[in-house]
Amino acid sequence: MKMADYAAEAPAALDVNTSGNATDSAIAYLQDEKPDADMTHLNLGELDLTTDEYILDEVDIHIQANLEDDLVKEALKTGVDLRQYSKQVEVELQRIEQVSIRDYIKESQNIALLHNQITACDAILERMEGMLSGFQSDLSSISSEIQTLQQQSVSMNVRLKNRQAIRSHLSQLVDELVVPGAMISTILESPVMEQDFLEQLHELNNKINFAKELSFRETLACSDIQDIVDRLKIKAVSKIREFILQKIYSFRKPMTNYQIPQNTLLKYRFFYQFLLANERTVAKEIRDEYVDTMSKIYYSYFKSYSSRLLKVQYEEVADKDDLMGVEDTAKKGFFSKPSLKSRNTIFTLGQRGAVLSPSELEGPILVPHTVQRGDSRYPYETLFRSQHYALLDNGCREFLFLCDFFMAAGNSALDLFNSIMGKTLSMFLKSMSTYVSDCYDSIAVFLCIHIILRFRAITAKRNIPALDKYWDAVLELLWPRFELILEMNIHSIRNTDPQRLGVLDTRPHYITRRYAEFSSAIVSINQTFPNERTNALLGQLQVEVENFVLKMAAEFPSRRDQLIFLINNYDMMLGVLMERAADDSKEVEGFQQLLLARTQVNQISLPRL
Repeated sequence: MKMADYAAEAPAALDVNTSGNATDSAIAYLQDEKPDADMTHLNLGELDLTTDEYILDEVDIHIQANLEDDLVKEALKTGVDLRQYSKQVEVELQRIEQVSIRDYIKESQNIALLHNQITACDAILERMEGMLSGFQSDLSSISSEIQTLQQQSVSMNVRLKNRQAIRSHLSQLVDELVVPGAMISTILESPVMEQDFLEQLHELNNKINFAKELSFRETLACSDIQDIVDRLKIKAVSKIREFILQKIYSFRKPMTNYQIPQNTLLKYRFFYQFLLANERTVAKEIRDEYVDTMSKIYYSYFKSYSSRLLKVQYEEVADKDDLMGVEDTAKKGFFSKPSLKSRNTIFTLGQRGAVLSPSELEGPILVPHTVQRGDSRYPYETLFRSQHYALLDNGCREFLFLCDFFMAAGNSALDLFNSIMGKTLSMFLKSMSTYVSDCYDSIAVFLCIHIILRFRAITAKRNIPALDKYWDAVLELLWPRFELILEMNIHSIRNTDPQRLGVLDTRPHYITRRYAEFSSAIVSINQTFPNERTNALLGQLQVEVENFVLKMAAEFPSRRDQLIFLINNYDMMLGVLMERAADDSKEVEGFQQLLLARTQVNQISLPRL
């Protein structure tokens, strides 16, 4: 179709009332249409027959490609004229084109409306793009701000922790540097026995120590409180000194139970600790005053108690002539004591061993004025037990008080204890030495030894080493004396003359009875704390007694009487030993063999003695 034909048809197809936009669109479309085939030359694309560079091979390729087309193949098969077919196709295309133009013109208003809507949407999308770009920019800014805030938060957290750490130290520093009014009024006005005074004294002691620590660091704030702290310290030291000295002076009052003020001082043991830390001269003054006072009190008490105890001792005591081998018929002077035969307590244990029983050993001490009213008398070991149990009880209590109140330990506690009890212990040792030098009661000495051994075990159980040296010193006095008395008895039996012992009698001899009683007593006492030296001396005594029995038996003219005398004495000694000593002791075993040997004799005959 030619351009003139398009121009002739367009006015008829377009409505004159059509909007300008639709008309313009239609005109623009028509202007863009391809020119008529008659007005153009054939365009063969790249196939240019006029060029000198034509290559026949490329023509063959194009021809071959066109021949492969389905329409061309169909046309060749049916024998259709290609020119005529081409024209038909062109006509058909023109018709379709005209129909499309009419449809486009018909929908031109909607297309224009759609164009306007698309334009509006583009504007809206453009605004939205701008808003989103702004949002993106804002988010980038916010992200950087968040990072900045996070860094600031970490920095603030570090600063907060540092300030909190500093605050705790500064708070403690300020609290220690501040001296409250309640502390001042309490230290200056309240009695020392009130609980508030004790609590404020603890606080004052802390402030004094803190001020010393600050002074070492050369802290300037220390000078602000140093003066008032020193004044409070002087006032507290003065009040404490007066209070403790009054308690110590109260010990000196007659008939005073010094344990009561001691218990009061223990409630306020911090007073001495405060003095020791802040005013050592006053602390030393108080300690020296206490040592001097208690030393005199203990010395006076035990000296009076010991002297009164001696008044209730048995009047009859053994002397150097009261030995196991002394003849019962020996003559004595006008002022001599009764014979040993009427004084069985010298070689017989009897009830004297009860002093070692747990109930009696740690029982109440004797009260001399109460005992004197009843005219009771006691053997020396009972008085010894009462005296030393009082020493043990008071010594243990005193040692614990010194360790607790004066905060002493180790050698310092022992030295302090010896400063107080040394004079008393020396008096005891001197009195003991005087008694021992004139004592011939071996059972009493042996009982005293075992009393000391048991008391030493008690103090060791209580973990009180204060009296250990004293126990050792007493044992050093008693053991040699006991051994000496035992040796004197051995010699007395060895030197006994059978012819001077009076009328012969086949019944058990009083010397063998003395030995049996004495040996059983020593063996029974020695079982708890065995001593080899004692066992050796008892063995020597047994040998001498056996020899004595043989010498006495030789005095009988008749062999029958000799054998009866031996059997009676062996049987008596064996019976006493088995009754009061252990059945497996060496003494029992020895006399069993001797008795068995004599009873198996078929004839009454003895070897020449």
